[in-house]
Order: sequence, then structure tokens, then C-alpha cells
Amino acid sequence: MPGSSFEFATAGRILFGRGRVIDAISAAKQMGSRALLVTGRSAKRTAGFEKNLADAELLGLAIRIEGEPTVPAVSHAALLASEAGCDVVIALGGGSAIDAGKAIAALLTNRSDPLDYLEVIGKGRALEQAPAPWIAIPTTAGTGAEVTRNAVLASPEHHVKVSLRSPFLLAPVAIVDPELTRGLPPEVTASSGLDALTQLIEAYVSVRANPLTDSFCSDGLPRAARALPRAFQDGSDMDARTDMALASLMSGLALANAGLGAVHGFAGPIGGRFTAPHGAVCAALLPHATRVNIEALQERQPDSEALRRYEVIARMLTGNQEAGVGELNPWLTELCGRLQIPGLHQYGMRESHATELCAGAARASSMKSNPIALTNEELKEILVRSL
Repeated sequence: MPGSSFEFATAGRILFGRGRVIDAISAAKQMGSRALLVTGRSAKRTAGFEKNLADAELLGLAIRIEGEPTVPAVSHAALLASEAGCDVVIALGGGSAIDAGKAIAALLTNRSDPLDYLEVIGKGRALEQAPAPWIAIPTTAGTGAEVTRNAVLASPEHHVKVSLRSPFLLAPVAIVDPELTRGLPPEVTASSGLDALTQLIEAYVSVRANPLTDSFCSDGLPRAARALPRAFQDGSDMDARTDMALASLMSGLALANAGLGAVHGFAGPIGGRFTAPHGAVCAALLPHATRVNIEALQERQPDSEALRRYEVIARMLTGNQEAGVGELNPWLTELCGRLQIPGLHQYGMRESHATELCAGAARASSMKSNPIALTNEELKEILVRSL
């Protein structure tokens, strides 16, 4: 019976609301005396907080993550932070900055080769020491990384993105301030928002879903459905921004405890092979992976709970309580069109890459939670249709 036995874990404290970013200063002071600030590429969006940190005499070192974090980059950043005497990490930015921050916090106290702790390409060893204390502050509404227990890192050497995963990586403090997402560019709003929507869908139909994760998905899905188009259209619509920040947080709470599925199974291999934003990759894959999953379930498991759940999702997203499972994919396709999501060909992907990428997806940890085991032909169909 689904949900008859489960575990739920999340950040030590979650502070949500407009203006809550200021609480990071007092929280950091309780954790240490010299902070490493990890931010994304936009200096303008984080300059005010960096000044506040300096004024509070907490800033030890600031490191900017350009693009998605790599294993060499976080290793080097951890060395610099150690040399600067940093004893607390504050990750302020999108999912990349937050993943980098949690990985750096782990490497500050675990000094072995990072490959020792990485999945797929490494030994997957457990962290030996708790990470340095750290605070997660997202500036996008998408990944939910502030409440997840893994850091996604690219390995240029292996042409893949993999996870550093540990219960220790749950943030002691996560601060979600919707004001930080005000005025995000439409394309970032779209790709990050569709990442959150994907996570809510995949967690709801996951083989590891449980009553607690279901509750987050059931609230987050209709919230994202009504708010994402509005936030895309008007970046200053703070009611929509607040709804998306909450939906993103809920997606992180759900995925961290229920797992994901085929979309994120592909996202790692694609992200490691091509220079493509994670959210944009998920957005391009979402309608096609959903359709293939539903068709596979209808063919091989027509009485499955997952098929019923896809029907519930269709009703939550469309707002039509009479909607059937067949109405889900057209709704997702129309949404991606409205949000101007490009195909994966824009990032250099071609059908000739399918064999390599399908093999990588089949090995991905996210694929283990997909509601049905997909054949290689079905995986290829998802990829080709996403081009």
C-alpha cells in the first residue's frame, strides 16, 4: 500500500515570506563568524545582500558561480574558503549557486577527493563529517534546492552531471523570500517554473510517493498552473511570484522525499554533455516524457495507481474536474508553447546523440522512481520528440 511506510526529512528551519532575506544575517551570526557567500552570475541581484553581510562584519569571502557548478570549481572554492577561515556558508542564487554552496560546505569538512562521494562516476561514499553550517536562499522559483539533500555537479571530464547526496546536506536554515524573484527575465521565469512543475508531477506519480509528499504536490500543482503564466507575463506581479516561490519550495520538499522520474533521468546526461540550463532541459522534455509514461502505463499497467494519479494531475492543472488523462499532455504542450520553450536542438542535440543519452538516463538515480520501467525505444522516443 503506497505510503504505509516512509521517511520525511527537510531543512532544519524554513523561513518564508517577503522581506525574510534580512533574517539571514542573524541566522549566520548564530552559526559562525566568517561567512563564505556563494552567488550566481548576476552581481546586481545580490549586491545589496553582500553589502549587508559586510556591514555586519560577517563577510569573509564572496565567490560567484558562473553557470552550473562543476566538480573542479567547488573543490577550488572549498580550498579558498578554508584558506580564508570561513566557518559558515551562505548560498544566495538559483539552483546552481545553492548546489555549489552545499557542496562547498560539505568539502570544507570532508577533505577527501570529491569523487569519493559522487554517484555514478565516483565511489558514492557517505560523507564522514557533517558539512560546515550553511544557509540556502533561492533567488529563482524552480529547483527547490534549498530543501533537498543533494548537490548536482557537472563533471567536464566525464561529460555528465551527477549528485553529491547525503542527509547531512539538508540546510540548517532555508530562507525563501519571493521579493528576490521580482523582475526575473521571462525566459528564466519560464524554465525555472517549469522545472518546479516537473518536480511536482514526477514526485506525485513516483513509486516512492507518500501522504506527506502528496499534500505538497496537491497544493503546488494548481498553484503553479495559475501563477506561472502570470509571472512570465509580468515579472512584477508579486502575488504570482509568491505563489511560484511557494510551489517551488513544495516541489523541493516533495522530490527530496519521493524522488523524481524520466525527465530528471535525462537531465543529468544532457546537462553534462551540452551547455543547456537545467530548467530549460526539463521544460523541453516534460510533455513528451509525460505522454510516453502514460502510454506505457496504459499498455502494460492499465490498472496502476500511477495512471489514476496522472488523471488527478490533469484535473488539478486544467481546473476541469471532469478532465481525463488524455487532456494532460495537450495542456502541458500548450503551456510550453505559451512560455516559448525551445526544443533541445537549440543546444546542439541531435538524434545521433540518442544512444549515448538514453544509456546515461537508464543509469540515473531519478529513473528508479519513475512510475514504470521504460524500454530503450520509449526513452529514445522521449528524446527525439524533445528535439
